[in-house]
This record gives sequence, structure tokens and C-alpha cells, in this order.
Amino acid sequence: MTPVPAATARRRRRWKRPGIGLRLLAAQAIVLIAGAVTTAVVAAVVGPPLFREHLHLAGVPMDSPEEMHAEEAYGYATVMSIGGALGVSAVAALVVSFYVSRRLQRSITEVASAATDVAQGNYEIRVSPPDLGDDFDALATAFNQMASRLQQVDSTRQRLFGDLAHEIRTPVAVLEAYLEALEDGVRTLTPETAAMLRDQTRRLVRFSDDVAALAKAEESSVSMSYAIIDIDRLTRQSVAAAQERYDIKGVALRVRLQQALPPFWADEQRLSQVLGNLLENALRHTPSGGSVEVKCVRDGDRLRIAVADTGEGIAPEHLTRVFERFYRADAARDREHGGAGLGLAIAKALVEAQGGSIYVASAGLGAGATFTVDLPVAQGYADEFPITTASARP
Repeated sequence: MTPVPAATARRRRRWKRPGIGLRLLAAQAIVLIAGAVTTAVVAAVVGPPLFREHLHLAGVPMDSPEEMHAEEAYGYATVMSIGGALGVSAVAALVVSFYVSRRLQRSITEVASAATDVAQGNYEIRVSPPDLGDDFDALATAFNQMASRLQQVDSTRQRLFGDLAHEIRTPVAVLEAYLEALEDGVRTLTPETAAMLRDQTRRLVRFSDDVAALAKAEESSVSMSYAIIDIDRLTRQSVAAAQERYDIKGVALRVRLQQALPPFWADEQRLSQVLGNLLENALRHTPSGGSVEVKCVRDGDRLRIAVADTGEGIAPEHLTRVFERFYRADAARDREHGGAGLGLAIAKALVEAQGGSIYVASAGLGAGATFTVDLPVAQGYADEFPITTASARP
């Protein structure tokens, strides 16, 4: 590639393309010139013959001095009218172009400056609505939404790295301390020490599996394997898989399914993972002697699966954040139970990838919590399975 001479590069840098003000003024000047030329041509071609015809009809002799004076007066009047109109239009166009271009330039400059700040990592910047119409206001709104979203993503990223480091640091520190103690002869490899080392390695493996599951869930919209699902069978299978853990902790697990539940279109494996995560979360936060109930009901063309527990409950200020990655309402308690704060985030990603939604309700601490999954009924099956008012069956 032939290099560009330095002088040419400098000339290119000195020459700037005209701004929006000059472009707007030029556009209006073109319109004015076109209008003036069209008016002049029409007045010159159509006006005189028509004017002369009316003079003759009024009794003015042809080629008389009166006709000549009248035509000269008509010509002067036409030129003065077009010239005056063109002058006033030019001044008006200049004033309007200056005003509008200043406002447009100010708005565009503000957006460009804000975009530069965002590119440099300042996601707190916002632009004010220019009040130049819905299009420009929509642009400002979209930019502010983008900046807000980037700010949230950056905040989540920073918190994510901090949580990752913390989750990994704790078991690694324990393993390092025990290994140093074994090397120094302070400890011996007793069954208790081996159990502790094995517990910490399992914690690391479980954490890495959760992170991998979350990453896979968040990109699962393109890797779903959809099929017609029997919700009755799937729910009972998920409950049966968790039953032993519930029995060991002494928490009652009940199932209530509405009669004649229709099939629905979903990924059976992923939905089973969602129910498993919700049941595991409910067990973690329900003390011995409590209970957890799984209910499936149909509401129009939607299916709702609810997992309700009588456990610790959730404070109102935490309800909107329980589905965030690594979020814990009580960090020490959750970590003690072995949770990394990813189960609900995985469930949310999997449900939304299947066109559904998930939400939580709780009356407060000590009042339990209910997690509800909302999914669409499979198309073509809603009419075959009419809504029944019969009570749910255990």
C-alpha cells in the first residue's frame, strides 16, 4: 500500500466536512432557488399572454401605448414580488436554519461527548431530552437506557469477579493451611483431616459446576431441545428425586396437581433442572419440622408451577434481588449450607429461555417464600384440555 504523503494528510485534517447547520441552510437555499426559478418561469411564460388577453377583453387596443405600459407594470410588479418574496424567504430560512441547527448541534454534541465518556468507562453519564420531536427524544432515551444497562453490567461484572475470588479463596485457603500443617508435621492424615480436605475439594468442584451451569443456562435459548412435556410426570419425578434429602432433614414434601393438566412445549431436562434448583433452595431455607409444597395449576393458556415453603422467608428489600448471581440475603448462612448463590440465577435463565417467567413472593422473615414458574401451554392443546374447577389431587 502506497503511504499517504504528510502534506496530503495535513490537508485532509484541515478540511472538514460541513456541519449540520451549513447542510440545513444549503438544503433550504436549494428549495428557495428551485421555488424562485419555477415561479419566474411560470410568471414569464404563462403570465404575459394571460394578462394581454384580459386587457383585450377589457377593450384595450392591441399594440397600443396603454397595452405596453400595462405589460411593463406587470413585469415590474412580478419581478418585485418574486424578489421580495425570495428575500424574505431567504432571511426566514437563515434564521430558522440557525436556530434549529444550534439546537441540533448542541444535542448531537452532547450525545457525542456522552458516548465518548461511555467508551472511556464512565457509565454514569446521561443526556437530557433535546425536545426536538419524538425521534430525537427517543434517541436520548435509548442512549440513557444503554448507559444505564452498561452501568449495571459493569457493576455486575465487578461484583461477579469479587464473588468468584471470594468463593474460591475460602476453600483454597483451607486446603493450603491443612497441606502446610501436614508438611510441617503439625497434623497427621487422620480420617477427619481427609474428610475435611475432601469436603473442600468437593466445594470447589460444586462451585465450578454451578458456574458452568449458569453460563450454559444463559446461552440455552439457542440450544433448547423442545418437546411436548407431561407436567404431572415431570413434577412427580423431580419430587421423588429430592425426597430422600427432605426425609434426612425432616422436612415434609407434598405435591398438589390440578386435574387434567394439558401438555406444554418445553425442554424437559432444563425444566427438571429448574424444579430441582427450586426444591433444593426450599430445602436449604426450611428448618427441620417445616414443609414444602409443590403445586401445578392452569390459568388460561398458562401453566404455573409453585414451590412454597414454610422456612426463613425473605425480607421485602431482598425480593427483587434473589435471582441475581451470587446474591445472598444472609451470606454467612447460605455459605454455611454450601450454596454459592447461583441456583436461582440458573433457574431464572432457564425459564426465560423457554419463554416463561419466574417470580417470588414472601410475607417477610419467618413467613416462608413461594417461587412461581409461569410457562405457556403447548399450542393446539389448550382446547383439547378444558379448564377444570376440580380440586387439585395430591
